[in-house]
Amino acid sequence: MRIVVSNDAESIKISQEIRNEVFVKEQGIPLYLDLDGLDANSYHSLVYIDGIAIGVARLALVENNNAVMARVAIKKNYRGKGISTKLVDSLITKARELGINSIEIHAHEYLKEYYETFGFHYIKQVEKVGEHQLIQMCLNQTNT
Repeated sequence: MRIVVSNDAESIKISQEIRNEVFVKEQGIPLYLDLDGLDANSYHSLVYIDGIAIGVARLALVENNNAVMARVAIKKNYRGKGISTKLVDSLITKARELGINSIEIHAHEYLKEYYETFGFHYIKQVEKVGEHQLIQMCLNQTNT
């Protein structure tokens, strides 16, 4: 397993392909909700197994030296193997390297306890995407 965190055009293309497979085709989320225009100003963490990209997560840089982590997607056959944990860890590390103050996420509600293991704190329920209730959580990087 190899993890690459990058913001080049190839990483963006691969990230969008994986997200399209997982979010649009599998979960029925409209494509326009995934393609939100933030990819170019983001870092994309890609997991490769045997040279094939099988998972992705995105760290979008926003104002005031903050970031939003989103778009965590693992191809179906590779789920349940701890890959998303490696993706999240890689982006938290990247955020520290960049001196990011805080990372916000809008996670599926059922993942609240999972993200708390990384130090994220629950803030509130936010939008519903399709059938998926999302919650806002935040990791303050200055205290980690």
